[in-house]
Amino acid sequence: MGRSLLLAFVLVFCIGANGASADEPRPVRIEAVGTVFRAALSDGSVKEGRDLVGMVLSFSKNGVPLKVRIAAFYPDPSDKTGSVFLHDFRIVDTGEPLCEPAPDGQRTGFPLAGRTTADNRLVPGGPGDFELICAGGALGKCVRFGYHPWETKSDGRSMRDYYDACARMVRADYCGNGHGWTRTGMPIDIWDDLGIQTSDTRNDASFSFEAGWTPAGAVCVAHTRVPGNITLERLRTICPHLSSVPTCDETTARSAGALLYNRSH
Repeated sequence: MGRSLLLAFVLVFCIGANGASADEPRPVRIEAVGTVFRAALSDGSVKEGRDLVGMVLSFSKNGVPLKVRIAAFYPDPSDKTGSVFLHDFRIVDTGEPLCEPAPDGQRTGFPLAGRTTADNRLVPGGPGDFELICAGGALGKCVRFGYHPWETKSDGRSMRDYYDACARMVRADYCGNGHGWTRTGMPIDIWDDLGIQTSDTRNDASFSFEAGWTPAGAVCVAHTRVPGNITLERLRTICPHLSSVPTCDETTARSAGALLYNRSH
């Protein structure tokens, strides 16, 4: 699965404008709260979510100006928590959706506070820093799976760790260096010890345990997802630490610190 499919655009926010006339309030600051935009306006008021439909965001992508309009805003129908919202982002010049289709056909996305590093971890950014995330990419999928990086669990642990571990898993980024070894359309079954995701292939002999995952990549690998991309033997030469757990299953992966687990064909 290529990076362009995982995250269609990584954009740096520059300015906001809602297309209003000169005497109407205009955004002077914008931030991402969860998957929702919140804008402070020039008259001191604050608007967010659905109130910002129609707003145009001006970005720079690889030094080229790009204007994106929020055409629609609605709750994610697949989200059980009521905290994930999807945006229909449209490129102003063409009217085309910003994002490629997700597996459910949605061509939507949302903002996430922070910055993605070169090795594909989400880290805190400065005030107002955010990225546009497409729902069909690894980062968007992991939010929709229920791993919300803006949340903190009752034990004080940031869900960003689970989110980053999920992104490694979706991409089959075993080494945790930003290089994925999966292929578009590969089915995987994921679960965790929090009960956010549960396995539904335990009785399906066509699936077997693949790996346990942390924000740093896999703690162990039982088999590679796409042997044609990389064999287990070759993977262990590239990532020697994966040889330290010769027998990889859910129990050994948990003992090695895995947060997420997956099966694949």
